[in-house]
Amino acid sequence: MEKSMGSKGKNLARLVEEKACSKKLQQEEEQRRIPYLPKDCIANILIRLPHNSLLKSMLVCKSWRNIIKSLNFVHDHLHRSDTVLIFRSWLPRSHNYYSSLTSRPNENPNSFSIEANYMQSQNIPILTRPTINYSSASYVKFMEFSNGKCEEGDYKISCLGMIRATCDGLILLDNRMKKGGLIVLNPVTRKLDPLPLGTLCPSHNESYGFALSKVSGVYKVVHLFRDELDFFHCEILSLGTRVWWPVYDPEPGLFGWLGYRPVFAIGSLHWVPFVDHSDYIVSMELNSQKFHKVSLPTSCTTHDRILEMHGSLCFIAHEEMTQINIWMLEGLSGHVWKQTFSITTGCMFDMVPLLSLKTSGDIIFERDEDYSLYRYHFELKEMRRIEVQENCAMSSNSYFAHVNSFISW
Repeated sequence: MEKSMGSKGKNLARLVEEKACSKKLQQEEEQRRIPYLPKDCIANILIRLPHNSLLKSMLVCKSWRNIIKSLNFVHDHLHRSDTVLIFRSWLPRSHNYYSSLTSRPNENPNSFSIEANYMQSQNIPILTRPTINYSSASYVKFMEFSNGKCEEGDYKISCLGMIRATCDGLILLDNRMKKGGLIVLNPVTRKLDPLPLGTLCPSHNESYGFALSKVSGVYKVVHLFRDELDFFHCEILSLGTRVWWPVYDPEPGLFGWLGYRPVFAIGSLHWVPFVDHSDYIVSMELNSQKFHKVSLPTSCTTHDRILEMHGSLCFIAHEEMTQINIWMLEGLSGHVWKQTFSITTGCMFDMVPLLSLKTSGDIIFERDEDYSLYRYHFELKEMRRIEVQENCAMSSNSYFAHVNSFISW
């Protein structure tokens, strides 16, 4: 009996070994049929793919995954990626947001809840999780522009907090699970990290900037806020040290309000300090952490904006009903603005500039009257209306310039 059992065991082992050997030979034969491509050649092909195709490509094989996750590839892909508009889209009232917060396994496995993942990372038991106001729940989406059209993209990410700032594919969100807290998120990789609390103040009395220091190579969050006595203060958090520290406060009277979001360009964050008729902008160099007053070439009115364009700071000003002038500032030294272009096509007094596309430099505008989007083509010297889905129309304050990347902090 024992000899019979031993014989069966040996036969089974031999069959398993033969099957494994046959499978190995089959794989080797398939590899011989596939033409060999050097790693650099594969990387050169993959770098041209959009982020959603790269996410699928990471599942093809370990070699491709390693290429896509490499630091050089991530940075090269970031610089090749064009600018998009990121925004929050409200969830339908019929949507059961509680299911995504509790992470039930049978509820839309492809969705990703910021709050659910935050509470899981903090080991908060389901029964002790805080009560949520579901009416403010939304999806994080984006719009990309090509061939005169606007296509809506969906990260399948739900959240409760507002977007505060963006930088290199990272977004700064309110942490609604912790009063006054913030969360850094890469919506492509879905990696998130809660930040420690800074100075607490009402949202209408504060402004957040998010930027990469070229000197230290570290991402920094800048928090500018107004206290009860109407004095403005500033603190900075480095994602490397994760500690808030105070910096030089802006001079009294330099700011009137904090409604315009800051723009990062030429190594500095820039604010328009008043609602209307600002004769200057306020700039803060990220390295020296000091505020500077920079005079504008013409007064900034309601529909004028500052944008980052080709690495420079761009001021887009409505000079007349049918003319928009574009001024460029290449550096803070000397504060010299140069008029580089004039757009003269139709009535444009209520056209609000939203962003400059990185690859072409074309500017996306929104008409304040009906929230319709337009693209000015510099090569064609034409202003063309963009076809937009009905549910995408919203105020210019709801959009943030963004780029889809695999960047991590």
